[in-house]
Amino acid sequence: MGSLRKQTIISSTLVYLGFLVGLINMYFYTSTSPFFFYKDGNIFTPDQYALTRIFFDSGQIMFAFGSLGVIPVVYKFYPYYKDNLPENKIDLLSWALVISFIGFLLMLLGGWYFEPLFIRKFSERSQLVVDYYFWLFPFAMGMLFFSVIESFCWAVNRSVVSNFLKETGLRLLTTVIILLYYFRAISFPVFIYLFAFQYLVVFLVLLIYLIRTGHVHLTFKVSRVTRKFRKKLLAMQGLIFGGTVIAAVAATIDSLIIASLKGLTATGIFVFAQYAANLIQVPQRSIQSISAGILSRAWKDKNYKEISRIYSRSCINLLLLSLFIFGNLWLNIADAMKVLHIQAEYEQGLGVLLILGMVRIIDAGTGLNAMVINTSTFWRFDFYSGVVLLAFRLPLTYFLIKTYGIIGSAAAELAAYAVYNFIRYEFLRRKFNMQPFTIKTLYSLLLAAGGYLVCYLLMKDMHGWAGLILRTTLFSLLMITGIFYLKLTPDAGQLYEVFVTRLKKFRNQ
Repeated sequence: MGSLRKQTIISSTLVYLGFLVGLINMYFYTSTSPFFFYKDGNIFTPDQYALTRIFFDSGQIMFAFGSLGVIPVVYKFYPYYKDNLPENKIDLLSWALVISFIGFLLMLLGGWYFEPLFIRKFSERSQLVVDYYFWLFPFAMGMLFFSVIESFCWAVNRSVVSNFLKETGLRLLTTVIILLYYFRAISFPVFIYLFAFQYLVVFLVLLIYLIRTGHVHLTFKVSRVTRKFRKKLLAMQGLIFGGTVIAAVAATIDSLIIASLKGLTATGIFVFAQYAANLIQVPQRSIQSISAGILSRAWKDKNYKEISRIYSRSCINLLLLSLFIFGNLWLNIADAMKVLHIQAEYEQGLGVLLILGMVRIIDAGTGLNAMVINTSTFWRFDFYSGVVLLAFRLPLTYFLIKTYGIIGSAAAELAAYAVYNFIRYEFLRRKFNMQPFTIKTLYSLLLAAGGYLVCYLLMKDMHGWAGLILRTTLFSLLMITGIFYLKLTPDAGQLYEVFVTRLKKFRNQ
């Protein structure tokens, strides 16, 4: 796992840098008086902040429809193209972009047809979404094309660059247009117009990079590999299309239902908590993108031992990282909101954050189960489990939001993803005898719970910056010490050895 671990560290660092930029952006979105330039009230209302999140969630759904299932096909079949064709003859990405463009045109047609329904559902409580309805489409188009070429980066082991652009570059663009609006250089409508084209910018940057580094040669001549595997390609694409749509709807439907039933202010509070909880997912997102090509190659070579090793290591490593992040987050979030002068309305989302944090820990603690299944010959199972997830989650989400508001949405997500991950865990255990959990899984949970209780009891009356720093320091030290003392993951020891070796080399120079 050396190569995977090294790329994961680099990628996670870049993604966390992106999250840091994202936190700065969120500060502008949610603070009562960012920095000191303007003291005349909030620069963004919760409704306006919610609108930016609606762009991402609706874009995710439209991208899923527009992709026509082509994205997993790229990283699943690329090893077959690589082994049988010179790089300048590989036509996989070219046809993937063509198919996605056709999908986008169909998505535009659907958007025009369903506009009256959209207006009817959102105009009463979320008029701002209706006002900018058509600007959702260039945003979704950029997300779609970027995702296609990102999957190619995964296949050719260039995910670090795509992760940087997606997680950091995109947020830096957002920072620029936020500052333009903050200093009154542009109006809010212009801010949204520029916001809608961000993904297209990073898509073009990534495409130019891949072309100039020789990894992409756009060719529309049908290769012998495409002719040989066309039936399998189309079969996988057709079934995965349904799975992609299901996954996108399941992941993003909350904010759209909340906007429709409860309004944009409630949506803004929910997505604030959701963004904070998503911090826990950063290592998982990094290792998923990096592992796609490695797992595809391992399945092709029937290297089941390596697949099982990656799966097991991912479970314990991601569980420890998620517990580390969530422990620090939950210890400090309430104080941090006061210190940073976050608008009071957002405090209503703390209960949502607690539940969503549990969801992220469950998802991280079950490791790369989705990627292991997707890159195998049993990728159809991911579609079937996705159908179960959506059938369970949609009515539950709608009912609980209508009855309990935003906390109901978080509860529905917890129930749905617990069932979803259990199904995938059982499939891998029964089909391949892959069981990643050990006694160290329990030790990890006990370590995090013990560390949290110690920090809370010792410092519950400490507030301000001193409390934030001391709680973070103590909890982090307890977790790191426990990980090494209990030897919870072999990767921790190997990372330490690498660090010591490089430090000695540096001293001897």
